[in-house]
Amino acid sequence: MNYGNLTLHTDKYQINMMYAHWKQGSLQERAVFEAYFRKLPFGNGYAVAAGLERIVHYINNLRFTDQEISYLREQEEEYDEAFLNELRHFRFTGDLHAVPEGTLVFANEPLLRVEARVFEAQLIETAVLNFLNYQTLVATKASRIKQVAGEDNLMEFGTRRAQEADAAVWGARAAYIAGFHSTSNLRAGMMFGIPTKGTHAHAWVQGHDSEQQAFDKFADALPGQVTLLVDTYDTIRSGVPHAIKTAKRMETQGKRMTAIRLDSGDLSYLSKTARAMLDDAGLPYVKIVASNDLDENIIFNLKGEGARIDSWGVGTQLITAADQPALGGVYKLVARERGGELVPVVKISGNPEKVTTPGVKEVYRIINKQTGKAEADYIALQHEEDVRRGGKITLFDPVHPFMRKDIEQYEAIPLLQTIFRNGEQQYKLPSLAEIRDYHKKQFQPFWPEYLRKLNPEKYPVDLSVTAWELKMKLIKEHQQA
Repeated sequence: MNYGNLTLHTDKYQINMMYAHWKQGSLQERAVFEAYFRKLPFGNGYAVAAGLERIVHYINNLRFTDQEISYLREQEEEYDEAFLNELRHFRFTGDLHAVPEGTLVFANEPLLRVEARVFEAQLIETAVLNFLNYQTLVATKASRIKQVAGEDNLMEFGTRRAQEADAAVWGARAAYIAGFHSTSNLRAGMMFGIPTKGTHAHAWVQGHDSEQQAFDKFADALPGQVTLLVDTYDTIRSGVPHAIKTAKRMETQGKRMTAIRLDSGDLSYLSKTARAMLDDAGLPYVKIVASNDLDENIIFNLKGEGARIDSWGVGTQLITAADQPALGGVYKLVARERGGELVPVVKISGNPEKVTTPGVKEVYRIINKQTGKAEADYIALQHEEDVRRGGKITLFDPVHPFMRKDIEQYEAIPLLQTIFRNGEQQYKLPSLAEIRDYHKKQFQPFWPEYLRKLNPEKYPVDLSVTAWELKMKLIKEHQQA
């Protein structure tokens, strides 16, 4: 079994639709799909785009080998052998545009656009959404935690609670993009160059005759990185006093303890008490690390209570995005080939929020030249020139069209970048350090009201008048049909 081939990391109905296109001779027809999410996660004011690097590697390695073909041959659909042979020659030959990783993004704007043979565009939907949804979700959660932690050190500790190995390593990467400083996962560290951190388990303490012996032995083994877990028995009565003795012993050897770690109990009380004990012992340099099912809300409250915590180990709540474990991103057809031209299409739904916006579109971040701040994200049809030329545009809320304003003095920054052209990768993947730096700069043009953790102001995502009129026109046509 080749576990590394992700070509069949797709839903079966994608293969069935590909087969139907092949049967009716339409597999060469081009189609345009856009991926986006309808609602911001966690009640946040923004999301952080992530997952593009994995999508690029996935597309570059799409191949139906004998193993995949043999498996498909066994399916109850009884696919024609000629179709299976067509799959042997499958390659992605289309165009893909996407927002760079680390970009601040918002609901109902395209994060990714695929223009390709419908045969190809259908196959990649499931995997693209899988990678984009999960990593964007974790990066957004990590960003919320980073916001409340400020300059404190943040460590990703989620591997053992993640939904499988891939979620652990790619989730660690997403968290690092959004500002975490390290991960406990060595594979993620090796794959992506993320700094790794670790202490020891309660089992280390339990496996010795005394807590003091366990601490001293650990310090002897790893004198350059000594962080001691002090809550195995009694944090204040034994754990911290024994850690202090070990720290003093290390000082006689010309060494310094790094930190103690609190993993249970009242972290506010324990950290303040432990800080006082360490300071009284002449150990102000020993830091305090906290873990134990932390999230942005708990950290926010602990800091509000004056907890003396320097570093935060965040695991389950981050890697599983526990309070909203799915982003809900979708991949919708917006144009299809007819008579040699791409024709816009719309999907109508009884749920207004599920009605799609037709046509091939670009997304621009509109920066007011006078304030230097973002006015809105502006979705326009690809052929529209006014926004590219800097001409007057009208910003209006597609849900509340009466809310509108004209703007002329602006800079329009295109968000979608060309990643693949005719199946060839055009985009040089940035290093993880470059993505982190890019992400930090993303906050600068936004007013803080859009970014706050609690009850953020809604940032405008507006349609051009032309895109709005096309949407209304197609809806009307289908209602009259």
